Amino acid sequence: MHQRTLGGQGLAVSAQGIGLMGMSQSYGPANDLESIATIHRAIDLGVTFLDTADVYGATGLYGPGANEKLVGYALRERRDEVTLATKAGIAGIEPGVGMTLRATPAYIRQAADASLQRLGTDRIDLYYLHRVDPETPVEETVGAMAELVEAGKVRYLGLSEVTADELRRAHAVHPISALQSEWSLWTRVIEDEVLPAARELGIGIVPFSPLGRGYLTGAVTTQDTMAPTDVRRHMPRFQPEALDANQRLVAIVREIAAEKGVLPGQIALAWLYAQGDDIVPIPGTRRIAYLEQNAAAVDVELSEHDLKRLDSVAGAVTGERY
Repeated sequence: MHQRTLGGQGLAVSAQGIGLMGMSQSYGPANDLESIATIHRAIDLGVTFLDTADVYGATGLYGPGANEKLVGYALRERRDEVTLATKAGIAGIEPGVGMTLRATPAYIRQAADASLQRLGTDRIDLYYLHRVDPETPVEETVGAMAELVEAGKVRYLGLSEVTADELRRAHAVHPISALQSEWSLWTRVIEDEVLPAARELGIGIVPFSPLGRGYLTGAVTTQDTMAPTDVRRHMPRFQPEALDANQRLVAIVREIAAEKGVLPGQIALAWLYAQGDDIVPIPGTRRIAYLEQNAAAVDVELSEHDLKRLDSVAGAVTGERY
């Protein structure tokens, strides 16, 4: 696994990372032993850019910080082999209600210390503001995060799901190395304003859900394939009508995959890699087999003709994200 650089501050990471949220929530029952084995296999493969957040798993059996605790346990003897990213700014998630956002300077300082303790480490390599708090100017939040850098608790700063204006305002306070946003063949909204702003400022892009929450792998065709507790059952794009309507995109992905002798998910990841060398996707999985498939996508090359075929249907998706 080769390396890429996020931002202009020197943050070098593996060209593909791994999103760890699903190990603790959202996609059915957790299996900590399987998840730990997958994290270790990722490191062995060179997929050493690990992505978690303090809120992941908060609504599950293990309480606040469950995913960070799991990651900290998995890295007890391997911390120095990885680039560890976590986030703060979502104080809680209540099913059926939504997120509680909080990013005051005092809260950010408290959240960082709590994350360090749960992760069992003395520094966070990349610390994201998970969501902008509408009650706190982003400049104040990033100012507090900059103090964490000065204190040696954090190495680099990132933002998640922000507007172009918020990105510019934050970067003016302290250099931002990475922007994490949803970006894939079926979610392209950042391309209009946010992506150009990030590139103007020299900020790296970390796409989450690059496989369309599993849809672009071709494995999700009906709700019957999802566990009863799978959060996708309640998402507009995973309702029966939308699942059927969006097969047009998957059909093209499958067609190109068959021509190249690879998997559909690898085509979806290869499309992202073809968008620029400032992109480091973080497909999430808790299974070793899927991890290995994802990692192999860095070697898949798409021709201009392939890209035009994908672009002809990409983004024309039925159903909102949430």
